[in-house]
Amino acid sequence: MSFGTTFAAWRDSTPAWPAYTRHAFVQGLGDGTLPHAAFLHYLTQDYVFLIHFSRAWALAITKADTVEEMRLAAGTVNGLINDEIDLHIQTCAAAGIDEATLFATQERQENLAYTRYVLDAGHSGDLLDLLAALAPCVMGYGEIGAHLAAAKTSDTYHDWIDTYASDDYQQLCRDVGALMDGAVARRIGEGATTSPRWSSLQARFAMATQLEVGFWDMGLDP
Repeated sequence: MSFGTTFAAWRDSTPAWPAYTRHAFVQGLGDGTLPHAAFLHYLTQDYVFLIHFSRAWALAITKADTVEEMRLAAGTVNGLINDEIDLHIQTCAAAGIDEATLFATQERQENLAYTRYVLDAGHSGDLLDLLAALAPCVMGYGEIGAHLAAAKTSDTYHDWIDTYASDDYQQLCRDVGALMDGAVARRIGEGATTSPRWSSLQARFAMATQLEVGFWDMGLDP
């Protein structure tokens, strides 16, 4: 799969990436061994995460320099609210957890640290800072979904896997990758990878990836 050259470069320079995309939680989703209680715990926390994540992507619209950047950011917000959040609502409703209860979920420290890190990147920096912090979640889930769908070892969590392996979500990842490549070209230009700015963006991406690892760890600790 190809989600853009910027993403590929940042991912390949991030040692924690395999710990994130091949985490024990992820393996449990794929082979069906993840306890259902852990899955529901993760979904309730992830619902709250997605509320803040949607706000961060909405912030990207205000950080955009072009209408095309605004369109791509707005499309991502739409996907988060209408697809991902709905998946969480429907799955939890089937387990007797209504949306009001989801919205009232008390954030765990791992959740709080991650969401506020992303929002701070957007408030204190520009679009590139924000994208570097947002990208691990968007692209990582696309990579995880495609990998688990190809493995097909269990149908227990097929709804979750199918969502992130779907053509729509994979296209979203490609769109975000194009947004990142374009933003780098406009704001840094030629020789981006040798720019001091590149190193700081890579560090943001790496930190967000490490926070993703922490989020999976939290998922295994109901």
